[in-house]
Amino acid sequence: MVLKTSVTNERDPANIAESAEDGAYIHGFTLQGAAWENGRGAEQGNLGEMVPKELTPELPVMHVTAIERHLQVTVGFYRCPVYITTMRGGTYVFTALMRMESEDSDDKYWILMGVGLFMQPE
Repeated sequence: MVLKTSVTNERDPANIAESAEDGAYIHGFTLQGAAWENGRGAEQGNLGEMVPKELTPELPVMHVTAIERHLQVTVGFYRCPVYITTMRGGTYVFTALMRMESEDSDDKYWILMGVGLFMQPE
């Protein structure tokens, strides 16, 4: 079993009226090393370049479910580490798959940028 993460386009958790049928909606994550570009309509967004002077943008509401490992799609996704604090290291929790701009994008770029998700904002 692995966790499947899908970032919604909803930035305000108050706008989600019902709980998820499967898994859970979670919010409050901050992103370092990248920004999140919302998708259009129901389409999921993707990682994007950092916005100047915006060091830790807040991620929209994320839908997390558990799936079998062999069903996990990894092409076009960056394996983003999720930590409790910005100290990283021992505060690692899990790996979230974050959609990249295209399936041809190289995840090494995001690794070199030090992209990570954090549960506690600075």
